[in-house]
Amino acid sequence: MSVLSLRSWSLWCLGYPDAALADADRALGDAREIGQAATLMYALGIAAPTYLQCGNYAQASAMTDELVSLAEEKGALHWGATAIVTRGLLAILKGTALEAIQMLTSGIAARRSVGGTHWLPLYLSNLSAARSELGQFADALRCIGEAMTAVETTKDRCCEAEVYRTAGKISLKSPEPDAAEAQIYFERALAVARQQEAKSWELPAAKSMARLWRDQGKRDEARELLAPVYGWFTEGFGTRDLKEAKALLAELAA
Repeated sequence: MSVLSLRSWSLWCLGYPDAALADADRALGDAREIGQAATLMYALGIAAPTYLQCGNYAQASAMTDELVSLAEEKGALHWGATAIVTRGLLAILKGTALEAIQMLTSGIAARRSVGGTHWLPLYLSNLSAARSELGQFADALRCIGEAMTAVETTKDRCCEAEVYRTAGKISLKSPEPDAAEAQIYFERALAVARQQEAKSWELPAAKSMARLWRDQGKRDEARELLAPVYGWFTEGFGTRDLKEAKALLAELAA
């Protein structure tokens, strides 16, 4: 009998997407061998977001669908709510903001109803991003404020850098863009990611700052910031973040 070991999310955060996927696969295999519904739901609930962050949307979607079915069968409200939120995250990455808002709002409410707080800052920041995509800036600001509060109240800091990066993006998207405020948020995101040694959160923060500096004509500074972060990675070059970083570096070097 195998013993479940699931470190995939931590491995992804630390900058090892290929290792994260391998760990998720092992954990799912262990969970299926153990044959307990609760164990399998736990494995699916962690593995699906890992696949999502690594850019394998089809596999993440299939895992989420399996989690929905199993949660409904067993009456597992927490995991059912988690699956709904994951569907919302998938909708954001697929560019369907309205669907994302509906899913995230429903899923967050359902998780809160059963006392779920883990990953709440990430969920709220994604809801904020989706609202900003549709021009709902008052709601976006409210949601990102809730996300920042949730970081402090829940002490769930694993996605803190992304919360501040999202706040910076909203500052730039708002009807009255504030580049100075955005830079402060991006700097905070970078500082948090570096403190946590979370390379997979440092990279998008560096990309956001590099784009801001590029648009301000500071191309050399942008390249000097992004290049060493990108250069640190040794795997996962097919993921969205790394492909975007490579393209941005090529543009900055042109």
